[in-house]
Amino acid sequence: METAICGRLALSPNTVFNSKRGDKHSLCRGACTSRSILMAMSVAGPGKGGVLERPIIEKTTPGRESEFDLRKSRKTSPPYRVILHNDNFNKREYVVQVLMKVIPGMTLDIAVNIMQEAHHNGLSVVIICSQADAEDHCMQLRGNGLLSSIEPASGGC
Repeated sequence: METAICGRLALSPNTVFNSKRGDKHSLCRGACTSRSILMAMSVAGPGKGGVLERPIIEKTTPGRESEFDLRKSRKTSPPYRVILHNDNFNKREYVVQVLMKVIPGMTLDIAVNIMQEAHHNGLSVVIICSQADAEDHCMQLRGNGLLSSIEPASGGC
């Protein structure tokens, strides 16, 4: 299968057709540098004079970030601490179970240590992550009856 992307058509393994901007045979009009448009076309086969398929065009709407941009912003956003506060209502075993259910990758040993630290010191850091994830974890902990909060990881002790 042959592909044409933005003015370059591979006619055979050894031949490449390069069109110039404005050329009447050009597959791409303009600068061809937009990241929001993906064009991929295929030809039936070498020497068969096949018909090009309709290009697949992916456009991002204004104000909507792509999945790549969301992942990039999560990685570059400042880290936040999820803090577990001690309470006199929940049993220790229940706190450990909730921690293991809510926090991904939480082991029994770590959950027990976090619970004990919160019990003895009044609070304990559960996890350090992006702000969006920290808010989500905090709400899940609260939804299960535990007292929790978040704070920027750079501030405080």
